[in-house]
Amino acid sequence: MKKKLLIVTILFSSLVFSQEQKAQEVPYKVDVYGFARVDYSWDTRQSAQVREYHLNLWPLDEKLDTNGEDINQTGASNFLSVVSRLGVKATGPNVWGAKVYGVLEGDFFGNTQQSIGLLRLRHAYAKLDWEKTAITFGQTWYPTFIPEVFPGVANFSTGIPFNPFGWATQFRIDQKLNDKFRFSFIAYKDREFGAFPADGNQNSPVYNSVIPAMHGKIEYRNKSVLAGLGAEFYPNKPLIESNGLKSNETLNSTSLVGYFKYNNEKFHIKAYGITGENLHHLVMLGGYASYANGTQPVTYEGIKTNSVWIDIASNSKKTAPGFFFGYTNQEGTSSSVAPANIYARGINATRGVKDMWRASARVDFKQNKFRLTPELEYTAATHGKTQNDLSISGAENKVGNFRATVSAVYSF
Repeated sequence: MKKKLLIVTILFSSLVFSQEQKAQEVPYKVDVYGFARVDYSWDTRQSAQVREYHLNLWPLDEKLDTNGEDINQTGASNFLSVVSRLGVKATGPNVWGAKVYGVLEGDFFGNTQQSIGLLRLRHAYAKLDWEKTAITFGQTWYPTFIPEVFPGVANFSTGIPFNPFGWATQFRIDQKLNDKFRFSFIAYKDREFGAFPADGNQNSPVYNSVIPAMHGKIEYRNKSVLAGLGAEFYPNKPLIESNGLKSNETLNSTSLVGYFKYNNEKFHIKAYGITGENLHHLVMLGGYASYANGTQPVTYEGIKTNSVWIDIASNSKKTAPGFFFGYTNQEGTSSSVAPANIYARGINATRGVKDMWRASARVDFKQNKFRLTPELEYTAATHGKTQNDLSISGAENKVGNFRATVSAVYSF
């Protein structure tokens, strides 16, 4: 009898322990998400653009024919659905005491003009999240792109080239200092959007650099406010051979960023600013230049770029108007000697974009998971002559492009 009682007790205890263990385990769960989207855009002027005019950067400089007519004063329009998105988020049992989840996401924007319509990797990362510490590894947003603080414009540009954009493969650690402050450190390598290659091979300045880019920032958060300051060190090695010699010359650039968001039940305000050299990889103006050094390998210097923007929008669940304004400029380099080559966006040896601004107004009409957004946008750019220090002045042309966009999105 005692033996039977002991067996029953052991079986009952095992069953209870097993049930408690199962209750503590988090089951594997996979969620599919995304949206189907279509955009129609209409422009009054030819623009520097990406993927069949889906993303307009700035209006092109004057290009006069023999009759004095500006060839670039010609309109354009397109209908596209290539930014439709598909993603998977998976969660599972804790790892070393941390909650864990992974994300795999793509769209059909392509990686080049020729690959539009093909699947493009956006996010592919896993995250371990403890009570005060979180570690992320894989491909996700650049540390200078703040998911909670980016323009809510209808244009797929999301504020490019005023706001940084893109993803990078990275290791990131977030540490909560207290209930309001958090410090983050990120080490990353570019992938899709890299430094301008001096040897023609995509991302070669990044590959050749043994040291990854490093970014540190501190954030303040409460119920209504998010504010942050960050600094970045971005090392490149454009060439390993120059003038027939092994080159050890590097380009070490820095940047500073600040951002702010205020949010309540009725509206929100977002503001952002960045200044630094060689911001080409962030899909912004600028880049770097190489300089002759006699018979020795060429040297390099980054072109300085500044940018600020503000976005104000309603938080209404049905009809939400919004307004965006951004400004960016290029300041050139500290060198007064003309460079041997320029590797940059928005500037070449003769002409460049001195500065530009954009203003847009939109209204989001929302019903359940469907959104329809008409938007009116005007972008003005000043083109001028490239000086030896890569500042831009003289022979200036001010041009502008008006864009009308309608975006329809159904999310799931």
